[in-house]
Amino acid sequence: MDLKEIQNLIKFVANSGVAEVKLEMDDVKITIRTTLEGNVTETTYVQQMPAQATLPQAAAPQQIAPVAAAPEVPVVENAHYITIKSPIIGTFYRKPSPDKPMFVEVGKTISKGDVLCVIEAMKLFNEIESEVSGKIVKILVDDMSPVEFDQPLFLVDPS
Repeated sequence: MDLKEIQNLIKFVANSGVAEVKLEMDDVKITIRTTLEGNVTETTYVQQMPAQATLPQAAAPQQIAPVAAAPEVPVVENAHYITIKSPIIGTFYRKPSPDKPMFVEVGKTISKGDVLCVIEAMKLFNEIESEVSGKIVKILVDDMSPVEFDQPLFLVDPS
């Protein structure tokens, strides 16, 4: 099961109103829990089992801790800004490697297709490219922080 399929499964479960979904395949175990009470809370566990070893029944799946989605950003002030959100769950990195410069800084002008950051998910580093042109107004996530699916990462002024 690839990362795109996992993302689509999470979206489907979140929109369906189902409380919990468990999926077990040969090498992957996924549990998605959704609690609907005004606020939507998604808890997603993804565990990849070793190819030749089996895990004991009592092994707890690895939990990816949910992160709050930047509620401190005033909506009225930033109404004309475009929010670039995380397409996947993982760890956010602002640099391609520790000895390289940041992909983008506040105030930098970006074009459609420019790499803004990388998100590590399941040992894969995914380059996140801009879907818009404009100027970076704010970076909403700290370097090396865990991010959730659809979490705001950047504010871009398209003008």
